[in-house]
Amino acid sequence: MGPRYRFQWMAICTLLLAATVSPVFGGEVKGKVWLVGTDKADNAVVYLESPTVRPLPPPQHHAKMDQVNLQFIPHVLAILVGTTVDFYNSDDVLHNVFSPDYPGGAFNLGTWAKGDIRSYTFTKPGVATLLCNVHPEMEAYIVVLRTPYFAITGTDGTYHIVHIPAGHYTIKIWHEKQSTKAKEVDVPAKGTIIVNFHCHLRNQRKH
Repeated sequence: MGPRYRFQWMAICTLLLAATVSPVFGGEVKGKVWLVGTDKADNAVVYLESPTVRPLPPPQHHAKMDQVNLQFIPHVLAILVGTTVDFYNSDDVLHNVFSPDYPGGAFNLGTWAKGDIRSYTFTKPGVATLLCNVHPEMEAYIVVLRTPYFAITGTDGTYHIVHIPAGHYTIKIWHEKQSTKAKEVDVPAKGTIIVNFHCHLRNQRKH
């Protein structure tokens, strides 16, 4: 095969490959969350729900929750339902992990030393408060969602959710000490919409 025909064959193969690969479309939602009554704006979970969103299979990779300097790291972890979380102990002391209120059932993973890992699969949506019976001051939250379209606000309160199929959604927020009303949004097939929130203190930690 001469150089000319080799080039033409390569060009045809490239076009065929491009025709069989579906491009990734989707809109974006981003904005800022203001937490009234506090100067901290992080650890709010922003997520979009819609009855038309198809459930996804559980991710194969495991999420991670560590225990460092007598703290759960991260303080808030958002995951898709069916995700397995690996719980680490990076301290030189014994740690324990238990949840008294997970909707899928209260659980206790026991107590283990530095370097060990315990795992748990979250099979139902809801919020699990994480505690350590060795160190009662430790506390964290795992937010288990049916939707893959979520984000956790950064220190400045901003969030950004990408690759959202076009459609009508309800956008909600979870925060351990704040609450606000959900909003309705129409996400375009391509482009970005801005949705901001002002949250207010409430007595209950979660809803």
